Amino acid sequence: MRLVFVLAFTASAATAPFFTEEALRAGLKDVFICGDDRQKNYIVETLGTGVAFFDFDNDGLLDIFAVTASKLEGFPSGSEPTNHLYRNKGDRTFEDVTARADLAKAGWGQGVCTGDVDNDGFEDIYVTYWGQDVLYRNRGNGTFENVTPPNIGSRWGTGCAFVDYDRDGKLDLIVANYVDFDLKNTPRPDGPKPCQWKNEKVMCGPQGLKPGLNRLWHNDSTAGTVRFTEVSAKAGIEAPGPRYGLSVTTLDYDRDGWPDIYIAIDSQASLLYHNKHDGTFEETALESGVALSEDGREQAGMGTAAADYDGDGWPDLVKTNFIDDLPNLYRNNRDGTFAESTVQAGLGKSLRFLGWGAAFVDYDSDGWPDIFMVNGHVYPGMKSGEYRQRRILYRNSGEGRFADVSAEAGPGVMEKSSARGLAVGDYDNDGRPDLLVSNMNERLSLLHNTHARGHAITLRLVGQKTNRSAIGAVVRVKVGNRVRSQEVRSGSTFLSQSDLRLHFGLADKQQVEAVEIAWPGGAVEKLGPLAADQIVTLTEGRGVTSRRSFSR
Repeated sequence: MRLVFVLAFTASAATAPFFTEEALRAGLKDVFICGDDRQKNYIVETLGTGVAFFDFDNDGLLDIFAVTASKLEGFPSGSEPTNHLYRNKGDRTFEDVTARADLAKAGWGQGVCTGDVDNDGFEDIYVTYWGQDVLYRNRGNGTFENVTPPNIGSRWGTGCAFVDYDRDGKLDLIVANYVDFDLKNTPRPDGPKPCQWKNEKVMCGPQGLKPGLNRLWHNDSTAGTVRFTEVSAKAGIEAPGPRYGLSVTTLDYDRDGWPDIYIAIDSQASLLYHNKHDGTFEETALESGVALSEDGREQAGMGTAAADYDGDGWPDLVKTNFIDDLPNLYRNNRDGTFAESTVQAGLGKSLRFLGWGAAFVDYDSDGWPDIFMVNGHVYPGMKSGEYRQRRILYRNSGEGRFADVSAEAGPGVMEKSSARGLAVGDYDNDGRPDLLVSNMNERLSLLHNTHARGHAITLRLVGQKTNRSAIGAVVRVKVGNRVRSQEVRSGSTFLSQSDLRLHFGLADKQQVEAVEIAWPGGAVEKLGPLAADQIVTLTEGRGVTSRRSFSR
């Protein structure tokens, strides 16, 4: 049956593209700034910004939040670019509600993650900056309030994620920090002591610059008051010392019911924080096999994502890296370690991409997570490198291998840009996951999925005794003779936030026979069966609380 289904999808993909670029049609016309695209004099101009798919008004439709940065030359007063919030109108178009929502903040923004920090049923937003990070509380009436705790200091924040690391029912916050950046004392390419890459003068960093420290904040909020307390040192997050931290992915990699944290590190060994169940972490990346390359080299890690790509019920990891290096695909050995599987899985065929956002996405709903990556160089005008690069879509064969199907996917995937952030979400609720990409100094890319999909089901989880966003919940569904698992997570990819709902591709199956939910607090709930081709809300302790058929 698997062979027949693969052949049907391959024939469909060969005849017509299945990802179409719809940003302009959807009303996403704004350009998102990060430095000057003609010349990058400082590393702060190179990281780009993140994007988020999230439902801020609880109408069942995914909205979009996009972060913008700035440029060192500045802007005339009153014309500074700001972040943008776009409300989903339900007809595959969006309206800009930034000003109405009180989110029109200028500054050098970087990343975004979402989660319900006060458990009021509405997703809140955290935005990282080169400067002062900002926490926005969702008031539930279409507006947001800046409730940034005074103890969240001014640094260069990059990736972030909400995570209930101590399982007390409140979302805590992990933030990666990149460089302790000093503009005045950093050399420029046209200065007396320029840095070089392949015999060309380039901006400096991160090596040679002072790394930042990753930070963990514990949620001590009470009714009506949002409060976070920094516990970075006490929890062991600072123990590895300063690092060039970028993307943050949370996952329960050893399936002990407690969330762990993986952070991609640029030009140094990456970090895996193992949760010790007592409010502290131990760093285990080296012994777990996810710190270095397969041959023991430090890599320039950028984006990260987690999913069970081989169907054994354990979360695996993917990581993008700098140009002239391969990405990493780490297969979970189910004993607390991972095996480097990049080459064996078919992801080792090219060194010419500089990768950023990475995501597992079952675009064809065949039940096997595929991989999407976005790319772009950091040095404009290089003779030895392509600044604008295409994206890559790898199709999962279901046998532990991936094939590059980017050309068949269409011009939206093959389009070249200097891409950075990436979010996955079904913005038109048709059962097919779509892709949102941030591009340096260009409009967003909104790739609408039109694949002739198999059956699917989308599960939206609502916590009651645990955090309302259900972040950290692990869901296992039985479909035929297979059990598939996914985890609700904040952050991940690169500086971005994907839909918190879980999309399960079912191929030719028309129902899920059983569902098991391991809630973040430790409770396990079982239910089913559930019919395919619908969005189902599962509320902790109450089972199915709403159903909505996929749109057509």
